[in-house]
Amino acid sequence: MKNKNITLKYLKYLYNIKRKSAQEIAKLIGCSPNRINYWLAQYKISKRTISDAIYIKHNPGGDPFKFVLPDNIEDAKLFGLGLGLYWGEGNKANKNTVRLGNSDPALLNKFIEFLIKFFNIKKKDLKFHLHVFSDIDVNEALDYWIDKLKISKKQFYKPMITISGSLGTYKNKSKFGVVTVYYGNIKLKNKLVELLPL
Repeated sequence: MKNKNITLKYLKYLYNIKRKSAQEIAKLIGCSPNRINYWLAQYKISKRTISDAIYIKHNPGGDPFKFVLPDNIEDAKLFGLGLGLYWGEGNKANKNTVRLGNSDPALLNKFIEFLIKFFNIKKKDLKFHLHVFSDIDVNEALDYWIDKLKISKKQFYKPMITISGSLGTYKNKSKFGVVTVYYGNIKLKNKLVELLPL
């Protein structure tokens, strides 16, 4: 469509339904992005925020998750446990990423199960970060977590190693370090916070 004018219906279809940017629409119809912004204003079509635009760019197929509520008692228990774990152990300060760290693989597995069950995420999309002290064998610790969490080594960021000090009993509790699980999606993060009884 090599035309500098565009109908309201077509512009709404491209911008709101197909979720194309002003620049993409401009290229499609053969005009400048400024012209598209002009027509968006003329037709009173609300522009996306920069945050929304970035989100769409990184998720062109839509949200990579789908939230569902529990529909039986067992699922309700897991749902409550997952929210409780995030409320108590999760890092809620980061605006864009769901994060939860712990030294107990059983706890992390339950949180991962919660994310998969109620948000329909793919386990392969999770990332992990290992934090160990310098007197712990990093490769041994990685092998331990890979086995316990049933994940790939490729899902790990570079381990963080802290110089050992006087650890006392904490050393025994963190024999294989602490792992943080990450899921980078601002909408899922916001949904989780919204579900918390704050």
